[in-house]
Amino acid sequence: MKTGDSQRDGGSAGTADPFDYPRQWEADVVLSDGGTVHLRPVVPSDADGLVAMHGRLSERSRYLRYFGAYPRIPPRDLVRFSTVDHHDRVAFVAMLGDDIVAVGRYERLDQESAEVAFVVDDAHQGRGLGSILLEHLAAAASESGLRRFVAEVLAENSAMIRVFRDAGYQVSRDFEEGVVHLEFDIDPTEESLAVARAREQAAEARSVHNLLHPRSVAVIGASTDPMKIGYAVLGNLLSADFSGTVYPVNPERAAVRGVRAYPSVVDIPDPVDLAIVAVPAEKVESVLDGALAKGVKTLVIVSGGFAEAGPHGQHAELRLVGEARAHGMRVVGPNALGVLNTDPAVRLNATLAPRLPKRGRTGFFCQSGALGIAILADSASRGLGLSTFVSAGNRADVSGNDLLQYWETDPDTDVVLLYLESFGNPRKFARLARRLARSKPIVAVKSGRHAVRPQLAATSTEIDESSVQALFEQAGVVRVDSLAQLFDTALVFAHQPLPAGSRIAIVGNSSAIGLLAADTARAQGLRIGIDPVDIGPQAGPEQFAEAVGEALRSPEVDALVAVFVPPVAIPGSAYARALRESVVAMGDRQDKPIVSTFLAAEGVPDELAVLGDDGAPRFGSIPSYPSPERAVNALARAVRYAAWRQRPQGTLVRPAGLHPERAQGLVSRLADEGANVVLSDDEVVELLRCYGIDVVPFRVVSSAAAAVAAAEELGYPVTLKAFDETLRGRPDLAGVRLDLTSEDSVRVSYRDLRELSQLDNVYVQRMAPKGLSCVIGLQDDPSFGSLVSFGLSGVVSSLLGDQAFRAVPLTDVDAATLVREPKTAPLLTGYRGDEPADLAALQDMVMRVATLAEDNPEVRSLALDPILASPDGAFVTNARVVLGPPPSRPDSGPRRLRPINTPVD
Repeated sequence: MKTGDSQRDGGSAGTADPFDYPRQWEADVVLSDGGTVHLRPVVPSDADGLVAMHGRLSERSRYLRYFGAYPRIPPRDLVRFSTVDHHDRVAFVAMLGDDIVAVGRYERLDQESAEVAFVVDDAHQGRGLGSILLEHLAAAASESGLRRFVAEVLAENSAMIRVFRDAGYQVSRDFEEGVVHLEFDIDPTEESLAVARAREQAAEARSVHNLLHPRSVAVIGASTDPMKIGYAVLGNLLSADFSGTVYPVNPERAAVRGVRAYPSVVDIPDPVDLAIVAVPAEKVESVLDGALAKGVKTLVIVSGGFAEAGPHGQHAELRLVGEARAHGMRVVGPNALGVLNTDPAVRLNATLAPRLPKRGRTGFFCQSGALGIAILADSASRGLGLSTFVSAGNRADVSGNDLLQYWETDPDTDVVLLYLESFGNPRKFARLARRLARSKPIVAVKSGRHAVRPQLAATSTEIDESSVQALFEQAGVVRVDSLAQLFDTALVFAHQPLPAGSRIAIVGNSSAIGLLAADTARAQGLRIGIDPVDIGPQAGPEQFAEAVGEALRSPEVDALVAVFVPPVAIPGSAYARALRESVVAMGDRQDKPIVSTFLAAEGVPDELAVLGDDGAPRFGSIPSYPSPERAVNALARAVRYAAWRQRPQGTLVRPAGLHPERAQGLVSRLADEGANVVLSDDEVVELLRCYGIDVVPFRVVSSAAAAVAAAEELGYPVTLKAFDETLRGRPDLAGVRLDLTSEDSVRVSYRDLRELSQLDNVYVQRMAPKGLSCVIGLQDDPSFGSLVSFGLSGVVSSLLGDQAFRAVPLTDVDAATLVREPKTAPLLTGYRGDEPADLAALQDMVMRVATLAEDNPEVRSLALDPILASPDGAFVTNARVVLGPPPSRPDSGPRRLRPINTPVD
C-alpha cells in the first residue's frame, strides 16, 4: 500500500473498539532461524512502538514499503496505522520483547477483496516474518468474509514479491510504471498448505537444532555442593568433554569446579546459546530476566516446583514460558532431566545423567525426568547407542512434536523412540508421525492408556486395545507396552535391515526352543518359510554358521531367528563369533534381519557386535534376547512396520460438493461454549447436508392422520419409528414398523407405537433400499483427537467390540481399509454368494464424516446409525450430533505454537 493510500477513510474503525480483537488471533510463532516472536493485532498503544520501528528502518526499506522517502510517520497516519477495527482493517505486529519488529496489515477494498502490505525491521529481514504475517492475515481475512488479497509492490522489491510468489497461492501479476500489481485468492490450496507445512518443519527443526548444537552453555546455579543439582549438571557437562565453552553462573563464587564463574549470565562476555537453569523455582523468574537480556537462544530448566506442584506453580510456568517465547527463546522443561547430543563435534551432556551414552543413530524423547536416568542407563547396558536425547519434563514449550520435526531431517538419526504420557496436539502428532515413519521407524510407549482426563470423560469412549494398536499403525508408529519392549524393538531397527516379508527361518541346536519360537511366530502372524533347522547339541560353531548362511540364502526366507543353548564342551561365545563372522562375510548380500537368543544376553553382546570406529556397536550387529518369545515379538513388530511402509500411503482428499462455510456458521451459532449441545433433527440434517450426507427423508408427526399425510407425501412404502431413541434402537425392533404400504397399516402402526412409547410424536420415514445395517461414528479420544469408527450394527458386533477406528485426518486408503477391517466386514463383500454392498459409497461417506470433523472440532460426537448398505448405495436413516467445546486443538490454520495459556493435556 502506497503512502497516498493511507489517507482513505476507514469504514467502521470509528465505531469498533480498537482494543477489542479476537484473542485467538494472538500466536507465538517459530521463525526460520529457530527463534520466536509473539504475533498479535495492533492496538492504539502500539503507536510509540511503530514510530520506534520506523525509525530503525533504513531509507531503502522505507522507500520500498512506502514508495517514497517517508522519513517520519505523520500524526494522522500514525493514528490510522495503530487504530483499526479488526474486521475491515486488520493489522498484526510481531513483538520481540517490547519491540515491534514487523507489521502486516490489510484493508478491505470491496465485499471480497482487501489490499495487503508488510514491513519488516531491517535487523529481522530474512527470518520468514513476511510469510508468517501473510498466513495470519489470510486467516483473519477469511474469518471476515474476504476471499482475495491484492498488493502493489515496486518491481525492485524482489524480496516482497517472493513472499507472495512462494506462498503457494495462484498469483496473477500486472506490471505498470515500475509497480507490480498482484492478486490472489486466499483460500488454502494444497500447494499453500504444503508450503506452510514445509516452512513449519524447517523452523521447528531449526529451533531444536539450536538446542542440541550449542556453541556455549551457561549453567545458572552451578554449585560446589555435591548434593545440589547445579553441581551434577556442571560436572556432567565437563566430563562429557563438551566441544564448546562452559560458563558457570554463581554470584558467590569466583570459580566452580575449577572453571571461572560469573555473578550473572549478563556478565558473561561472549554470546550464550544454551542456558541450563538449576536454581529453586522461586528464583527462576529473576534468572530468566538475565537470560532474556543476554539474548540466550534456548533454556533448559531442570528445576522443579512448577505445574507439577499445583495451580500456583502452573501459573508461574505459563508466565515464564510466555516471557521466554516473547523474547525469542525456546524452553525445555521445567522439571526436565535435560538434553544430550553424542555427536563427536558437540558431545553435549546437559542432563543429570552421569555419563554420555555411546554414539548411535537412535533419537529418544521422554517426558518424565524421573525415568530419564533409568532409560539412559538401560540403553547403555543393552548396547543401544543414541544420537540425541531430550527429557522435556512438564513440556511447557518444547514437545515431542518439535523433536519429530527435527529428527525428520537429522542425518544422524535413523530410529526414533518416544516415551509419552500425553499428547499436547494429537492431530499434529498423527500428521508428523505419519510423515516421519515413511522414512524412519518410530517406537512409542504410551503410558496412561486406561486413564481418561476428567474433562473428556463425558464424551470419550473406551476403546479396546486392538483398536488403539490400529490407530498407532495408521500413523506408522510401532506401539509397545513397556520400556523393555521399547528397547527390544529398537535393537532390531537400529542394527538390522527391514524384512521384505513375513516369512521366517528358525535355526538352532534345541528343538524345544525352536518349537517355542515357531509357536510365538505363528501367534504374531508370521509364516514359517522353511522347516525349522535343528543342528543338534553336538554340532560345532562352523556347522551352526553354515546352517544360518544356508537359511539366509533361501528365497523362501525374509528374516531369521537363531535360537541357541550353549553346549557343555564348547563355549557359547565361539558359536556367537562364528555367527557374526559368517554374516559379516556375506556383506551387502545379507539384507535380511536376524535376531537371536545367545548366551541369555539382553542387548548386543560383544561376540555379536560389529563395532564402529568409536567402539560402539553399529549397523549389522545382531541383537540377543533372554527368551525366544521376546526375540520373535521384536521381529514381528519390525515385520508389521515394514509392511506398513510398503502399503500405498494414500492422499488426503476432500470430497466434492462441500459447504464448509455454511457448516461453520451453523456450528458457531448452535454451539455453547460451556456445555454440550445435542442438535435437533432439523439441525442434524442441515449440518450433514453441508458435507453431502443426506438422511432418508422423514417427518415427525403427532397423530394418525398426520402420519398418513406424511406417508403419502414421502411416498410408499414407509417406516414408522418411535420417538424414544431407546425403543428405536432395541434389537427386537419393538419401536419400528417396516414396509408399510397402505393408509390402514400406517394408522395401525401409529396406534401401536403411541401405546408403546406413551408419546404422541412418531417418525414417518421413506423406506430405504434393503441392506446391511452399519454405523459410522465420530468421537474424541484423549490421545488421538477425533476418531472415525465403522462397524456393522447389531448386538453381536456391539458385544464383541467389532469396530475399526482411524484418526482424523483420513486418507483415501484409510477410508478404504476402515470399512474392510471389522471381522464382520465380509458380509458387505458378498459373503456366501450375496450381492456385494456398494463399498465405494461407504468409503465416500467415511471421508465426508472425517472432513466434517476436521473442519468443525466443536463436533464432539456424531453417529450415523443405522446406515443401510446395499448394492444401490449407502443410506442414512438416523443420525445424532453433539456439539461442545473442542477438547483437542485442531492441526489447522496458520503456523503457531501451543498457546501458553493452555495447560498441557
